[in-house]
Amino acid sequence: MPPADTTPHGPATPTARARPGVPGPAPAPGAHGAAAGPPGSHGTGAAEGAVPGTAGSGGGLAPAGPGVPAAVPATGPAGSRHGDGGLLLDRVGRWASEATPFGIFRLVPLTRADDLTLLTTWMNDPAVAAFWELAGPPGTTARHVRAQLAGDGRSVPCLGLLDGRPMSYWELYRADLDPLARHYPARPHDTGVHLLLGGAADRGRGVGTALLRAVVCLVLAHRPRCGRVLAEPDVRNAPSVAAFRRAGFRLDTEVDLPGKRAALMVRERTTPTKRAPVNR
Repeated sequence: MPPADTTPHGPATPTARARPGVPGPAPAPGAHGAAAGPPGSHGTGAAEGAVPGTAGSGGGLAPAGPGVPAAVPATGPAGSRHGDGGLLLDRVGRWASEATPFGIFRLVPLTRADDLTLLTTWMNDPAVAAFWELAGPPGTTARHVRAQLAGDGRSVPCLGLLDGRPMSYWELYRADLDPLARHYPARPHDTGVHLLLGGAADRGRGVGTALLRAVVCLVLAHRPRCGRVLAEPDVRNAPSVAAFRRAGFRLDTEVDLPGKRAALMVRERTTPTKRAPVNR
């Protein structure tokens, strides 16, 4: 997460990750599930911050305007449907919502051009750009997302909605099928997470920590074969590392990934889940 609930802690290496020793196609250029770049290339930066906006629902990405690839398919290879997240991540789009102290949270797979417009705004926030390294025109963000949507579903980009308001961006990925697996003793179905908070109003007040707890609960509830959730924020992003700790993650070790030294944060299924009281 972002600095102490403030900095977007970008993809610990959201771009392509192939996982050694694990069956399955290597990622495509561009992002986790699509061989895109070396592990750790996109930081988990402002885990708690970004910019507000609206997102649409429904089918595949429509033309997004000049400089943006015309469309991102809603369905990827091998019949995987990215509208619901696909089979490798147990259909994220069908997961239930989760109550938090700040509202009802839900993950919605990214599929529309409107979502890309919003995400591009967030990626150009200096606090986010410092770790995600995706600042620039809409095409920059579109290529990053398209690489995942064109893959086999091992990485699913999602908007995080709080009481229906799009306010965060998440990437859930199969860490055991990712190049990250070359850097730690991976277990089958390890699930990785990258996130950023879109607006300054949602940073620095515990929102990121609450949402991390919610996402862990969702992953473990809907992915029965997953024994732990991982993240790899940049070690320099102290606020993000602290937010993970508060959400029940422990620092396992530090690893050198392409472009950064990362703190490998691990949340075991056996770790007691602490849900903050929901006062609404």
